[in-house]
Amino acid sequence: MPASRLPPQQCELCRAWARQPLCPQCIDRFARPRSRCPRCALPSADGQVCGECLRQPPPFDRALAAVDYDFPWDRLIVRLKFQSQPELARCLAPLLADTIKAAVALNNLTLPELLLPVPLSPQRLRERGYNQAWVIAQALARQLSLAATATALVRSRDTPHQVGLTRSAREANLRDGLWVEPAFKVLIDGRRVALIDDVMTTGATAHAAAQALRLAGAAEVQVWVLARTPREA
Repeated sequence: MPASRLPPQQCELCRAWARQPLCPQCIDRFARPRSRCPRCALPSADGQVCGECLRQPPPFDRALAAVDYDFPWDRLIVRLKFQSQPELARCLAPLLADTIKAAVALNNLTLPELLLPVPLSPQRLRERGYNQAWVIAQALARQLSLAATATALVRSRDTPHQVGLTRSAREANLRDGLWVEPAFKVLIDGRRVALIDDVMTTGATAHAAAQALRLAGAAEVQVWVLARTPREA
């Protein structure tokens, strides 16, 4: 339904009345496009591959982020992820969809054939009741007319929360924890896929998932996240 025909609602950020979950003024103020490294999505002044990615390229080919993980988006993502508000994906996913469409329009991106959410362990999924990455992936699949599946990539064991861990600790936390379900390898082999997640911090989860997809034969792995945690100064 066009935004002009939607009933009035309050913007999730400023609480002003609007015709969409995020008012145009807040989007313009807090979600302006910014130049990022095309490999890791960290802010980059010139939009070129950053020095770290040149020295040690990640196992994924491309990374896109809609916003920085900073005020006010960190508050909305916490609500989406930890406060049982999966419906917030309907206002956050369009920001990422617009970023993707812009990259396609500039010929900087070829759309993948399949969207795959970063999985939760069975225990974490039972505790939370939903996987926020899958909620985002479903919204993107609808907006971009792409296929998506929640069961190809699995997390075989529960791991401690990643929040607050260093990159090395996160990598140790995830070691051998992500893999492709054998029955789905035929779906991955030779195809372009995109990993979907809410936030990329150190990139450890994206690295582990991309490595699992490479082992399953993925021809290209992109990483799409709502927010990217800026590198500390």
